[in-house]
Amino acid sequence: MTRRADSSKRIQLRSLKRVADLTAADWDRCAGRDNPFVAHAFLDALEQSGCVTPRTGWQPVHLVAEADGAVAGILPLYVKGHSQGEYIFDHGWAEAYARAGGQYYPKLLCAVPFTPVTGPRFLVAPGRDFDAVASALVQGAQGIARQHGLSSLHVNFLPDDQARWAGEQPDLLLRLGEQFHWRNDGYADFEAFLAQLASRKRKAIRKERREAVAAGIEIVTLQGAALQPEHWDAFFEFYMDTGGRKWGRPYLNRDFFARLHESMADRIVLVMARREDRWIAGAWNMLGADALYGRNWGCIEYHPGLHFECCYYQAIDYAIRHGLARVEAGAQGEHKLARGYLPVPIHSAHWMTDPGFQQAVARYLEEERAYMAGMIEALDQHSPFRQVQAEPETE
Repeated sequence: MTRRADSSKRIQLRSLKRVADLTAADWDRCAGRDNPFVAHAFLDALEQSGCVTPRTGWQPVHLVAEADGAVAGILPLYVKGHSQGEYIFDHGWAEAYARAGGQYYPKLLCAVPFTPVTGPRFLVAPGRDFDAVASALVQGAQGIARQHGLSSLHVNFLPDDQARWAGEQPDLLLRLGEQFHWRNDGYADFEAFLAQLASRKRKAIRKERREAVAAGIEIVTLQGAALQPEHWDAFFEFYMDTGGRKWGRPYLNRDFFARLHESMADRIVLVMARREDRWIAGAWNMLGADALYGRNWGCIEYHPGLHFECCYYQAIDYAIRHGLARVEAGAQGEHKLARGYLPVPIHSAHWMTDPGFQQAVARYLEEERAYMAGMIEALDQHSPFRQVQAEPETE
């Protein structure tokens, strides 16, 4: 995070009704290249496809900070009419505020829609003073909330450095959560990773991988030019079928995936399963500078272990082969622990326009942080990795 004297004496703010109102060059200079989800192309695909619109409860009001005639920073920002598609759950807060006579919705949210992935939220251009620009963006967002009678401001899935900065601000409340990520310890191959697990866990994973393809199933990993419309047509069928059963109404449409393919094919990793020349399942991943991010899974045939193979083991194998530091497999799921994905803390920041509500949320978060820290520590004690280096091989 850059902290260097900013030559500007004044930062000016303006809001955008859509990502496309700013050039990709200006946006991406602030967003950087490390995280694909804050890229202009990704956020624009969500808006242009109609997945993110006021009609779906996501009204873009992206905040832009300008100094010396140039874009100095951006806050991806939305007015939300509900709490769906966020993965930092505040439904209880909404209910409590309503019981107290308040109106929680609409609220203001800085996030990547439908994407429970940690990444930069205060997008500050290189060479700018992070403190000055980020502070101006927060104050601007708070001003929008006050002006339009919005209940609150939320900044979801902050990286560690930005979470530390947010925690130093007097009116931002930090929230602690957890996810399960796989870390690459310099493994030469998948077997080298398995060798670090307890014997029972190694045996279970090998059995699970054998069962996943036992019905003559072939696993194919597709990226860049290898991706074709037929693959997206098949994946979208899986996504709609599985998403419809899990959530009732999937968030993304076929046009979004078409736009994503056109603009970001090199950053997509699609793991597909085929049986008897028919695609039957798939997992969509996005590629970052040092991580693979698992996003969605779907299938039209059930086979034991196929979900774990496509979503977790193929992702680990890809990360090892390409020298990536980690795999982030999305929200929730303690079942990931047995498969080598360990608990890690995630962070969000919150501010309520009502001082009384702010105090109540602050008290709640203090207790929740202690609880979550204890839970992460307890889960870490159940790591599948060997506790004794000399444990014998029994397979």
